[in-house]
Amino acid sequence: MDTLEKGRQSMSQRKIGAHVSAAGGLHLAVVKAAAIGCNCAQLFSGSPRVWSKKPLDQFNTIKLFSEMQKSNVSPIFTHALYLVNFASDKPELLRKSFDSIKYELEFDSLIRGAGVIVHVGSHQGRGWAAVKDQVCDQIAAVLRVTPDNSKFLIENSAGQKGKVGSPLEEIRYILDELEKMGKYVSTERVGWCFDTCHAFASGYHLAETKDSKQTIEQGSLLAVPAASALATIKQLDLWSTLTCIHVNDSRDPFASGRDRHANLGDGTIPTSEFKAFLNDKRLEKIPLVLEVPGIDKQGPDALNIKRLKQLVGESQS
Repeated sequence: MDTLEKGRQSMSQRKIGAHVSAAGGLHLAVVKAAAIGCNCAQLFSGSPRVWSKKPLDQFNTIKLFSEMQKSNVSPIFTHALYLVNFASDKPELLRKSFDSIKYELEFDSLIRGAGVIVHVGSHQGRGWAAVKDQVCDQIAAVLRVTPDNSKFLIENSAGQKGKVGSPLEEIRYILDELEKMGKYVSTERVGWCFDTCHAFASGYHLAETKDSKQTIEQGSLLAVPAASALATIKQLDLWSTLTCIHVNDSRDPFASGRDRHANLGDGTIPTSEFKAFLNDKRLEKIPLVLEVPGIDKQGPDALNIKRLKQLVGESQS
């Protein structure tokens, strides 16, 4: 087993990373991650807002693997296109979404990545019940025609515009349905990613603290008692499939239904919730990846990495 595989399969130290640009070459994403204090990373395989992609054989993986070993940055996650919608009622959009995720999973295999993180789409008002089986079938179909060493990771959503995966129960349903397919789909190739901003925006407190003892106000996204993400993940038995944590603060109030990330400590998520959530022992082996705007609006930076390390380290002293 080489160094990359060891880093991918056995993470003995806390993995802290960020989404970084791969402009100029995949290896440069690793250089940028290491420069701001990361030991893991996330990137796009190309532009996240266009369907077209360059041929896989044009990526220089030799340089990538060399830089990963040199910088000790591993694993690497890939984030899928924002255009993907497995809940669409438009055949052409479904076809493009399928082809796009097929490419991303092949890319994940090529770079020996830790998985492709996917916003699976929006039902656009038709309701979860109308699209849930279609979403499962689309995921299963793309898994059947992609490499066994690639992984599909469902990301929770912020509750906006019918986005699938805002209630964590929807992610549980997808995982259960894929497991029922048995020999047709390897459940080891499916997991999920938890985004702290999305959870907070969709009505989940990260953890139960003195700052989270509230109900969601009438007129906001939901009018029900506020739920704890830690408690809900346990209740739904989602710990074993949780593969990545996106650590982002929120620009908007609790249960806003808005997906707008803020730099750590500059948003509306209480520090007490971040600390209680991030220092839960069940998260110790799960990579933490920043997707914040950055102090200079250039993406995750050294200061945000420092803030994340402080959040994680204080309760460990």
